Amino acid sequence: MGYVKLSLAMLFFFSFLFSPEYKNEIAHHFNNLKEEHFKAVAIITFAQYLQKCSYESISELVKNVVDLAQRCVANKDDLGCTKSLQAIFLDEICQIKRLHDFYGAMADCCANADPERNDCFLSFKMTYPPFLTPYQRPEPDAVCKELKEDRQSFLGHYVYGVARRLPFLFAPTILALGDDYELAVQTCCAVTDIDVCLERKIAALKEKSTEMSLWHEYSCGIRKTFGERTFQAQKLALLSQRFPKAPFEEVYRVANKLKGVYEECCDGNMMQCMDNKARVVEYLCSKQNVFSSKIKKCCETAAIDKGQCVVEAGRDDKPEDLPLIAGKYIQDPDVCNHFAAGHDKFLAEFLYEYSRRHQEFSTEMLLRIAKGYEDVLEKCCKNENPSECYGKVEEKLQSHIQETEATVKTNCDLLKKGGEFEFQKAVLIRYTKKMPQAATETLLEITKKIAAVGVKCCQKPEDSRLPCAERYLSIVIQDMCKKQEATLINDQVACCCNESYANRRPCFTKLGVDENYVLPPFNPDTFNFDETLCTAPPQIWQENHLGMLINLIKHKPKMTDEELQTIVTGFSGMVDKCCKAADHDTCFGEENTKAREPTVS
Repeated sequence: MGYVKLSLAMLFFFSFLFSPEYKNEIAHHFNNLKEEHFKAVAIITFAQYLQKCSYESISELVKNVVDLAQRCVANKDDLGCTKSLQAIFLDEICQIKRLHDFYGAMADCCANADPERNDCFLSFKMTYPPFLTPYQRPEPDAVCKELKEDRQSFLGHYVYGVARRLPFLFAPTILALGDDYELAVQTCCAVTDIDVCLERKIAALKEKSTEMSLWHEYSCGIRKTFGERTFQAQKLALLSQRFPKAPFEEVYRVANKLKGVYEECCDGNMMQCMDNKARVVEYLCSKQNVFSSKIKKCCETAAIDKGQCVVEAGRDDKPEDLPLIAGKYIQDPDVCNHFAAGHDKFLAEFLYEYSRRHQEFSTEMLLRIAKGYEDVLEKCCKNENPSECYGKVEEKLQSHIQETEATVKTNCDLLKKGGEFEFQKAVLIRYTKKMPQAATETLLEITKKIAAVGVKCCQKPEDSRLPCAERYLSIVIQDMCKKQEATLINDQVACCCNESYANRRPCFTKLGVDENYVLPPFNPDTFNFDETLCTAPPQIWQENHLGMLINLIKHKPKMTDEELQTIVTGFSGMVDKCCKAADHDTCFGEENTKAREPTVS
């Protein structure tokens, strides 16, 4: 499998207790967060499970939990205080009258025992669900007035609105966004052109919250699909790049602590998520001189804002005097002895050393490099002359690095030359050949997202393109693989989705035409064009154009690029010709007949 294997012994070597068995868990969190933040996290928790509920309905549930918390603080031996806080939240949900009328099958989750009950509820969460209207910003005067007159209601409505639209976004991030929102409104209410100011700042917050939500959902999906070892290795690589001056033991310690954060956050246990995240941040802040000078200002901010600030602080500069990695891991004649004596620790240290030296690489590529190194040692250490065998590993690793960098450059050059639409078209042709069984809507959605990744990442400096591209492509691929889980696309797609986390992107890049694809029966209406093409807005025209390409490839997946280009050119010429003709319908009718002939031949 394409990840660094970390033993259970290593996983717990540096661990500390993350989820203590509090006898009175609800009182602990109430005392720890204080009433204002406890209420806010309760709003977030309920809103993420009950995305259809009004703010008023959520507030009633929150009041019930707060009342219980206050009783439990006063009397820790109260019978209602011994339940886990997550069970208390789910019990409140399951006591809602007419829950089945509002939520249908989700109400059946209540019949399960925990933790299956919680897993069931989590499966119904949906980002930007279709039953919610897009966020409508209130009138500037109303926003300014609400903040001034009732700050708690102002922030409560904001975190509620974000949480129900982004149910995978972690509570610490939502609270930090709430502080950003409050500051934005305060700033804008003090200027003349309030409306323009709010429009700009709120749009930036929406983009930030959506991006963070995608990352949280993606990370939880990777943890669920590939397990703790892969997740741990990915975090180790990421942290090694971020804190290149910190020693291995400290970086590994934090990577292990993050495991506990994601465990609770991904399970929707937002109170413990807050607790665990705060512990990690406090640990980092207690050792600023060890980790990074860039987190100093973050550690001086309010507790709620520290975590997000640290996330956004960026990478520290790598030490200038780092020795070449080859000395210890390639040239040392005792490499095989070190590998045999402490296989997992040795590989984890290799990943750390390689990552801190290469901040320009994606974490996915770093994991592929570590796996490639492991494979070479597995083979060479059985050889009569192991050092001669593994001495060539650097050439093999460099070959993969150059191949990956060339792929990024080729795609960025293609985007620069043809623009976003032509780039999407090229990607769509590739992916329709790889997975012709996928629905047209799925292919359009995926390739549009891939084109957007190109636009976002290709404009970055060269040393930032690769980590940007593989990070966002990995999120797109994860979304595609979730669709694959629900409805099988084909075996080669399933293989790329499930075999190796780090190798997913290269696997999809190398996929060819699906040889097991069965051609669909020909439907003449598939290639039926009419005068609506003459008046269609550019976006609709482009979708029709791409839809035609998809249908064409679905019927002839082995068509060459030259043949496709001939048909595409002919399609554009046909539209131009018929839209200029006196009788559009007659012209399109004649051309439709001609267009079908090469398709069915």
